[in-house]
Amino acid sequence: MRNKVMMREIQDKILQLKKEKNIAILAHSYQAPEIQEIADITGDSFALSVKAQDLPQQTVIMCGVRFMADTIKILSPEKTVLLPVAEATCPMAEQISPERVVAFKQQYPDYKVVAYINTTTELKAVCDVCVTSSSALNIVRNLKEKNILFIPDQNLGSYIKEKCPDKNIILWDGCCPVHHAITVEECEAAKAKYPNAKVLMHPELPAKILAYADVVGSTAAILQAAANTTEDCIIGTEKTIADVLSLQFPDRKFIPLSKRLICDNMRLTNLMDVYHAINGTGGEEIQLEETLRLAAKRAIDNMIALS
Repeated sequence: MRNKVMMREIQDKILQLKKEKNIAILAHSYQAPEIQEIADITGDSFALSVKAQDLPQQTVIMCGVRFMADTIKILSPEKTVLLPVAEATCPMAEQISPERVVAFKQQYPDYKVVAYINTTTELKAVCDVCVTSSSALNIVRNLKEKNILFIPDQNLGSYIKEKCPDKNIILWDGCCPVHHAITVEECEAAKAKYPNAKVLMHPELPAKILAYADVVGSTAAILQAAANTTEDCIIGTEKTIADVLSLQFPDRKFIPLSKRLICDNMRLTNLMDVYHAINGTGGEEIQLEETLRLAAKRAIDNMIALS
């Protein structure tokens, strides 16, 4: 009870400072519920960066990981973008080096390089088009090129490759280590315990796991699918999504596919980190060199054009 009171006090301080300083707070859907509660906008990483462009506030705090804050800065260079915890990163975003992609393009100039939005700014800058988990299939289908290198997520890429047999898609060895570690045994155990539950999964999971899904989609698609059914649901993505849905629909069960579906980097940010960022006593301001920003923006602009 005391912890809840203290949490509410910190939230109230953040809300007051947000109003006084005219600062917007954005929170990814994987952030803790208490952070989402004080956010102006919640959602997927790219959706947040797009919505940030239209915010009247000139300063935004991105509660998530570095590539998300970078993407906001890429699209809104005039805004001050703050990341509450400098160490919050995405392991998958850093698995492929830009140099590796440049070397590939030199050797295979007829390939289009498609980069998942979960990548560093430096990697986006040497790729042809970005995609999100919700737009990847449509964009790959819309590409006139047949030969495609899809990076970094081999699992999302494998899902797209299966849906696009007319494309020659090369995959590399990147993945989300949290999603990639889930086993068939965990799927079967969850299905056995909750046989009537609908299984909603993110395409960052391996193909052998997606075989158990009733619905495969982005975080936003999972949230929408859960809202559109009256059934209990097994949630095959970061555990926070099951927690948020349990709060929204307390009369239903939302079961994490695995207790191991926890992104430690997303959980680095807590309410006090947000407080220090908004109070000017913590956080990191995102700075991007203009040539790099424009090169990365080109891949994002191509994504918007092809969506």
